[in-house]
Amino acid sequence: MKNLLLLFIIFAFVSCKKSERYGPLNLKNGQEVELLVSHRYGADNDQLLKLPGNVDAGASLSGFDQREPGYTYRVKATFKYNENPPQDASSYYFFFEKINSKEQYKGNESFTVQLITNYLVGGPNIRLSKTGTEYYMIPGKLQLTYANSTIQNELEEIWLNAQEIRTNWQNGQRPKWKAIKATVVHDPQQFGKAYLVQQIQFIN
Repeated sequence: MKNLLLLFIIFAFVSCKKSERYGPLNLKNGQEVELLVSHRYGADNDQLLKLPGNVDAGASLSGFDQREPGYTYRVKATFKYNENPPQDASSYYFFFEKINSKEQYKGNESFTVQLITNYLVGGPNIRLSKTGTEYYMIPGKLQLTYANSTIQNELEEIWLNAQEIRTNWQNGQRPKWKAIKATVVHDPQQFGKAYLVQQIQFIN
């Protein structure tokens, strides 16, 4: 009789754990969902949406290494809950499973990307690197081209400051600016690989 009671308690506990829901969308750990991924890779309004209904997913998507700027995706993902997340990390996220569909963005609407990222650990960091004469927001993946020589000069100024910071990181050197906002469009000459910078706004 005691064994039966113990089995019942264990079963009830496991069933309760399986039915627990997490995050703003009240999802179960391991629940499969369909997500809409924006063409605005790394932008201010790079919002992850849950389908159907285009609802804010409320968590990040991990493991989607195939993502290319300029394409909208419908992807299958699994909701994951971690009771003991790493420090400064969320306890829940989505893990990429597969691409359901991929569609090229045909518009020319501009959007904003931030060239200074603030981390809880390590402070602000300039999101710009340079290989030869080419500037990159994400090394080897997302290039920043420029609409004119003025913007080219501004990118070079940002890059020089980034080099100074990386050289003097032990002294706690920080960027010259509080924020840098770049207004961009998808570069038609290098679609899916580059943003064409139309304007840069420095915030002191």
